[in-house]
Amino acid sequence: MIPFLITIAYMVVAIYLGLIAGKGKKMDTVEEWGVAGRSMSGIVMYLLIGSAGISAYTFMGAPGWAYSKGVPVLYVVVYLTYMAIMAWYLGPRVWELGRKFGHVTQAAAVSHRYESKALGGLTALVTSIGILAFAVLQTTGAAYILHVMSKGVIPVWVGVFISLGVISIYLYRSGLRAIGLTNAFQGALMLVVAWFVGLWITKQYTGTFRFTEVFEKVRAEAPEFLTLPGALNDMGFMFWTTSILISMFSIWQTHWIQWMGARSQKAVRNAAMMLPTYYVVILPMLVVGFIGIFVLPDLQRADTVAIQMAMDYMPVIVAGLLGAGTLAAAMSSSEPCIHGVALSYSKDIIQPAFKLSDEKVAKLTRKLIFPIMLFIIAPISIMEPASLVYILLIGYGFIGQSFPVIVGMFFWPRATKHGAFWGLLVGFIVTIIFSVWIPHPLGVHAGIWGLMANFPIFIIVSLLTKPASYDSIQNFFPDMVDEVYDVPVDSNTGRPISN
Repeated sequence: MIPFLITIAYMVVAIYLGLIAGKGKKMDTVEEWGVAGRSMSGIVMYLLIGSAGISAYTFMGAPGWAYSKGVPVLYVVVYLTYMAIMAWYLGPRVWELGRKFGHVTQAAAVSHRYESKALGGLTALVTSIGILAFAVLQTTGAAYILHVMSKGVIPVWVGVFISLGVISIYLYRSGLRAIGLTNAFQGALMLVVAWFVGLWITKQYTGTFRFTEVFEKVRAEAPEFLTLPGALNDMGFMFWTTSILISMFSIWQTHWIQWMGARSQKAVRNAAMMLPTYYVVILPMLVVGFIGIFVLPDLQRADTVAIQMAMDYMPVIVAGLLGAGTLAAAMSSSEPCIHGVALSYSKDIIQPAFKLSDEKVAKLTRKLIFPIMLFIIAPISIMEPASLVYILLIGYGFIGQSFPVIVGMFFWPRATKHGAFWGLLVGFIVTIIFSVWIPHPLGVHAGIWGLMANFPIFIIVSLLTKPASYDSIQNFFPDMVDEVYDVPVDSNTGRPISN
């Protein structure tokens, strides 16, 4: 039971860190609970964003795909690189807008730019589907870890409620501050555990610490794992490519909130610059998956290859650390998802719908995490609907539908609320149809089909409808306002002389 006790000890530490994170802070305000008073340093941001992205996927999904498919798993290398670039470019701009206008969510910025609460609410709803899918992925992973580490004593459904219950304790108490502090600890733990486990298993299998030996054996005895579309031949090149594209186009509302929690633009940019150094945590776990091809050839569930190898072939303490690391990966990624959805639902959907005061919304936001966990995440996680990677990929299809809206926010002043609304709605419907009823026609990811419908409607309807007000355009495009409004401007105030 040593691996199980180590895993439980990790959960106790996480609760402690999460509770003390908000000590002495007034957590019944959206500004404090939602974005940590915009006070987090560059190092905390680095570990917060890095560990939030390095999820149960790293310890379960990625080794599982390496084990079952091979190199198709490397799609993650491409899109994580692009996400780091996007964080470097957009993060400081998002932070500045949030500081200047008081935004705390992505949809709040959308509502402001397009002067439409309805569009903000739709954006929050559509993107939340992908965010919740990611939370389900993490919760499923956490529950399975508890099940394996307890030698089956804890059923998966009980593990779901234990992991969500632990998160709820400190998330309710300390909000984004809890996520920042626990993720800093979890991030360091994951980095150490992943490399320790990867190097240990490589040494046991090859007699050296060199990953080269593993890939030479794969090339010699199972070369199909080193070519696209992969060993199972169930993921064509088109789906692989379009999965990368939709991942690149997805700008997560959780990242948006995290960017606004930084103390400065410099903190955001420094964290983004360092992100690629954290992503090396994935490499050793991929190698573990490739080793599993030969060590565990008859494994029934590919996602469990790393955990099974640890339990079968590693000392109990190392296996326990891997369990704790995997649980840390899952919890560090589900926390911001639950937090972000609760914050966005309360601020961007419930508040405008019921015209609630900021004080009432602040109290509601913290409580909203419980029904989200109980009625959405827990039931779907217990059903275990698909492999962890496929859950993630489907989620990206919905998050990516907000990309045209973001383009209109930062790059195209002529974009209108009507164009953004109808493009987003049609893209959402197309993505649902091509995810559920007609999965990925021609091998093209459903989210890309959604964008192919979304973007033309966004552009055409925007050109046919009235642009946002002069003030709104000036707030977001001070150097481009004359492209939209050809009116005389007062040289002293910068405002139009006549409306």
